[in-house]
Amino acid sequence: MVTSTAAAHKTPQQQTRVLIVGNYCHDVLMQKDTVKAESLGGAASFISNVVNGMSVSCNLVSKVGEDFKYPVDFTPIVIPTSKTTVFHAYFDLAIHGNCHQDRVLKRVSACDPIRPSDLPDARSKFGMAVGVGGEILPETLERMIETCDAVFVDIQALIRVFDSVDGTVKLVKLEETEFYSLLPRIGVLKASSEEAVFMDVEEVRKWCCVVVTNGKEGCKVYWKDGELGIPPFLANQKDPTGAGDSFLGGFVAGLVQGLAVPDAALLGNLFGSLTVEQIGLPKFDSRLLQRVKDEVQRRKMQFLRCERSEYEPEFLKPDGHEQFHVSLGAAKSTPPFSIQARPWTPSNSPKETEQTPIPHYTAQAKLLASSVYEEPIQTVEGKP
Repeated sequence: MVTSTAAAHKTPQQQTRVLIVGNYCHDVLMQKDTVKAESLGGAASFISNVVNGMSVSCNLVSKVGEDFKYPVDFTPIVIPTSKTTVFHAYFDLAIHGNCHQDRVLKRVSACDPIRPSDLPDARSKFGMAVGVGGEILPETLERMIETCDAVFVDIQALIRVFDSVDGTVKLVKLEETEFYSLLPRIGVLKASSEEAVFMDVEEVRKWCCVVVTNGKEGCKVYWKDGELGIPPFLANQKDPTGAGDSFLGGFVAGLVQGLAVPDAALLGNLFGSLTVEQIGLPKFDSRLLQRVKDEVQRRKMQFLRCERSEYEPEFLKPDGHEQFHVSLGAAKSTPPFSIQARPWTPSNSPKETEQTPIPHYTAQAKLLASSVYEEPIQTVEGKP
């Protein structure tokens, strides 16, 4: 059952490994004023799915209305006086010169923002500010900075604004927001390649680590003294929705378990590639997850790193990085289920005993444009 009060949502006074902050959403795909698909949305849904799959302890603070209609692993705060945040994505079939399908994203309803008082009193090792509908307030991010050893922020939580008349989503320059002064106090700022143009990467990298995802090109990590490209994993793409969220979930899960930044980014790329291969909120096969966790543990033990009281990122590519990429790729190829072989007898021919693995997809419908977008959305100036 979901809880209706923030007080009931408070956690015991013990450190949580990961604190995820961002509202769940209802996403609706519209074409010619007709609903084509509906799905659970919000970056928090994809991120918690990955973090939970990697067996990393976490807490999630999310607000919804009483109309929230999806089962989730982490209980949200229900606000009886508010509706769940809803996004409508409108698509035009015309293809423009930039080779992207034109789309207008609108926030048609917004649940209450997440306030500092909604956050747990316990400290967290890693905090993740991943709002999509304006629910992350500057004072909430500041509170996360005070109570978390390191804070990771998705730039969409900072630069999205919404038209006062119809809720159309626009992007503004990061330096124009109230969050800009907090950048020197966060650990990592993540952006897609389309969102990255709304900040001065060369300036921001002086204050915090910047990670820019670029779909099938992998990602790039920037820090004060250098930068590093991280290779992607091959993927049979069916839907890019949520890839950036899953990347961030895998990236943080890797750091929590002791990986250096380049290795953690590889883990993020892996989960991004797994997400685009599925329709719906990805459901990760248990055998695949176990192989990935085994590879992460093996990689961690190579360095025998000690636990640290503070977040101390290691940006240089460690020895064996390329082999770790190969090992994760091999884990990704794990069949989706165990094939039970039967002993041959005259009554069952080889053709009868042969079984072909069937791809596994979640039954949940998925919106083709959700809370994280690989395509550009409208900017304040009306340009992608």
